[in-house]
Amino acid sequence: MPSDLPPPYTAMTRHEMMPRATHDEAARFNFLTHFNRYLSGAIGSGNKLAYEKRVLPAFRAEHGRDPEHRYEIRDAMNQDSWHRTWSALKRNSMEMRQHFGRQVVLRQIDELDAMAAQYNEHSGMLELDPSVEQPPYQTAVDIHCQPGGYHTEERPGDVTVGANYDVGLFATTGGALGGLNDGGGQAVVEWVRKEHPDFAPKRILDIGCTVGHNAVPIAQAFPEAKVIAIDTAAASLRYGAARAAAMGVKNIRFVQASGEDLSRWENDSFDWVQTTMFLHELSSKAMPRLLAEAHRVLKPGGLTLHVEQPQYSDDMPLFEQFMRDWDAFNNNEPFWSAMHGQDLKQVMADAGFERDDQFVAGVRAVVDPDIFPPAAEGEEEDFGRAAIWNAYGAWKGEAGASKRAEAA
Repeated sequence: MPSDLPPPYTAMTRHEMMPRATHDEAARFNFLTHFNRYLSGAIGSGNKLAYEKRVLPAFRAEHGRDPEHRYEIRDAMNQDSWHRTWSALKRNSMEMRQHFGRQVVLRQIDELDAMAAQYNEHSGMLELDPSVEQPPYQTAVDIHCQPGGYHTEERPGDVTVGANYDVGLFATTGGALGGLNDGGGQAVVEWVRKEHPDFAPKRILDIGCTVGHNAVPIAQAFPEAKVIAIDTAAASLRYGAARAAAMGVKNIRFVQASGEDLSRWENDSFDWVQTTMFLHELSSKAMPRLLAEAHRVLKPGGLTLHVEQPQYSDDMPLFEQFMRDWDAFNNNEPFWSAMHGQDLKQVMADAGFERDDQFVAGVRAVVDPDIFPPAAEGEEEDFGRAAIWNAYGAWKGEAGASKRAEAA
């Protein structure tokens, strides 16, 4: 029977760029890993009990009706002692993870920066552009509570933020993304191989790649393809390119660029354009521009794929919407709620992807089953904290290409 316990932090797959954790540091990461799993599971389930036993009856007594929106549930649940305590613990667990990961990295910053510089000098896989500005939706808050977000530097040539992301993601997710934190990228590869075994892309674009933990598995799965992984954050790209080089991956390049402006690439340049858990980081103005650019550079017959948490819909219970919304208000994800409340199919249609060409597929993290036992039969998705996502995709049809030509 599968265990409910995550594997130890030492089960992580080592690569040369991964910051080294001492015995005591690994023990602390183990605590955070188990703490996150406990909060999401056993303790987190108390939120529904609190809602059904206390909050909902009190709301009905006061208003004479059920809540009509997830925000009404949020206002009511924020008065409940159980939910307030759980929220405080969740927030503090993230802050502890971020500050501790940063501490581990800063202890060895000289070694990491020097190693990254060596890898990047010799691999030729990193292309930085100082003229690329950080978008305001990335600088407005410290995303995921990471000090300085994903773009700041301690000094020129620094890789601290990328290394912190990599060294602590295991604890953040309770080990659900596997030994290389690449379960999301592996899930995409598995879906493509299973559903479209004849698909053989030659050029692939991954937008919002951070350190490339989702782009690298794609490059490994399609060794004949050229993979371009872009982000605006130079500090994350430095680490990501060095990480890929340390892993022996050669068919990927990390380029500093914005998904809102792909003008350096011509129309119909890529067979596959994708994002992984990135759309919710974008403002309401940025996301349509990014999707329109993705449509422009995608070849007719090509695939676009955007891995995200499920969009809110009339079929999704309001309580579930409220629980999924937690990150928007408590984990420095300011665009989460608005993005997931949109009709994403219509947004993609407005960007040029015909509704008839669109699809939604379920994907789940693929990890080493010898280390990460498969989920128990009948296990349900945990309101956005389990490694289960929707892939919102489209195959670009000739009709879409004709429409673009007419507009031009």
